[in-house]
Amino acid sequence: MASLHVKKGDTVMVVSGREKGKQGKITRIQAATEFKAGRVFIEKLNMVKRHTKPNDQNRGGGIIEKEASIAISSVLPICPKEDRPRRVKRKMVGDKKVRVCAKCGEQFPN
Repeated sequence: MASLHVKKGDTVMVVSGREKGKQGKITRIQAATEFKAGRVFIEKLNMVKRHTKPNDQNRGGGIIEKEASIAISSVLPICPKEDRPRRVKRKMVGDKKVRVCAKCGEQFPN
């Protein structure tokens, strides 16, 4: 799997699209494949309504509200030092590659 600029649990800001300017925590990542771009699911953002039939988990069926995915290119992680969305660079610290803020050089938590 290719290394990504965001990880599960990161606080990110949406920089384009309907949810632009909103922040949230990443709950799930779908990595890019040959045919599909990478997507992320952000806590309580991009909510959609789905009509479901009754099943074992949901006896009554009905309308369920859940999070839809957002393109991974539409989100930027929040810099821990500046508290603003910033691009990510890779840097070698010892024998380990870590993510750092492209502007201030602060290391992102792993």
